Amino acid sequence: MALFKVFSKKVLSDEELIAKYKETQNTAHVGELYQRYTHITLAVCIKYLKNTDDAQDAVMQIFEKIIPDLLKHDVTFFQGWFHTYIRNHCLMQLRKNKSKQSYNDSYKKEILEEDIVETEDASHLNDKELLENDIERLEKAINQLKNEQKECVRLFFLEERSYKEIEEITGFDYKQVKSFIQNGKRNLRILMEKK
Repeated sequence: MALFKVFSKKVLSDEELIAKYKETQNTAHVGELYQRYTHITLAVCIKYLKNTDDAQDAVMQIFEKIIPDLLKHDVTFFQGWFHTYIRNHCLMQLRKNKSKQSYNDSYKKEILEEDIVETEDASHLNDKELLENDIERLEKAINQLKNEQKECVRLFFLEERSYKEIEEITGFDYKQVKSFIQNGKRNLRILMEKK
């Protein structure tokens, strides 16, 4: 029996793989998690996003984001943490898509009701030029905000970061972040109305 020793590679748990990754920063350990959880990740993404192409893109984005994020977080139970991570990513995608759609709808309505009717000069501009002008106006208005408001508004609205992420990036506490975003939004509206 001693002659037939079976050599087998020990299969590491998810948490052991994460510990090894944190220790060595060798992304092969995250690659192993990718192999284990790709099908689950895709299924959850399809459930939320309702589109296979968007879901496949989301899977790649999730595993790209998780590489630095695993170094920041203490994960004691990977499956539960990862399911929440996937869900949050999908919800952010849906929010982003809804926000884009809402912006496009309101932008089209504004163009139809105001710009084309009120100014004859705007009739020669195409939609792309109008959109670029609108974005340029928004950028100029954001640059006029106080530094704290400008930073928080950019992170929240343009980069679609959560309050928690903004706290980590800026060092501000939750109440400050909330206040800077609310006041920044109000001031931004005032600046945009002036123009």
